Amino acid sequence: MKEGFTGERSIVLSPMTIETERQDPLVSSLYITDIGYYPHADGHRRERQEPIGEYVLIYCIEGQGWYEVRDRRYEVRANQFFILPANEAHTYAADSKHPWTIYWIHFTGDHADIYSEGLLTPHDIRPALNSRISERQHVFEEIFSTLEHGTDRESLRYASSLLHYYLATMRYLNHYRHQDSASCSDVVTASRHYMQENLERRLTLDDLARYAGYSPSRFSSLFRQQTGESPLNHFNRLKIERACLLLKTTDMRINQICHKVGFDDSYYFSRLFKQLMGLSPKHYRASCQ
Repeated sequence: MKEGFTGERSIVLSPMTIETERQDPLVSSLYITDIGYYPHADGHRRERQEPIGEYVLIYCIEGQGWYEVRDRRYEVRANQFFILPANEAHTYAADSKHPWTIYWIHFTGDHADIYSEGLLTPHDIRPALNSRISERQHVFEEIFSTLEHGTDRESLRYASSLLHYYLATMRYLNHYRHQDSASCSDVVTASRHYMQENLERRLTLDDLARYAGYSPSRFSSLFRQQTGESPLNHFNRLKIERACLLLKTTDMRINQICHKVGFDDSYYFSRLFKQLMGLSPKHYRASCQ
């Protein structure tokens, strides 16, 4: 898709910057060459018969896709990731009916193989009480923002350090989750956490009720009794709260933020934002500045 995808964000580091990373005694351990986010990437496809020297991480948070490597095809669904090996031909693409939304990173370095070991097949990152998905996405955004604002030595070292942590949250998933091993029998508290972990997705009432283990009507009644609002109204309010944070703390365009909080329609997003906040996203950002 030469015209790109609505709301996409990507950074491709220059050969000079990549050489700086390779020569740096700290960064050379693990570093990024390309990084990005593609929402609802309809028509996305990449075929590399000539292998590249970097590992390719693709983390699918919604929709689905597929990839082929070593003469085998794999299907990828929401809440799964995989890492393609360096120096091997491969092909990957979004599903034609339900195109994926993905975070992706091309990385290499002296220790890159450690993080990719055993992750050629799709691996699950399912939302749960201790999943910490939103924390992981914050780390990705910090890496992206760091590289977006500068590629001096200190910025590259910081991005490299964050990349170690980001990949470790996937490579050592159980250890990462164990550090926040919350337990909760309250269905509403558990459901609210599930919403927080899925702000980039378009969940329906049926999705939320299924997760809680209730019928939609029973779940709505329980949720409203404890919170005073419907599950979907609460979910949308959490999305708008996240949008407010992104408007205040990032340079992301409004249509990019729209996709980051799970809306395909920027006009609907703006109407909902104004309804809840009393200002349009543009005027809200201006008021913060």
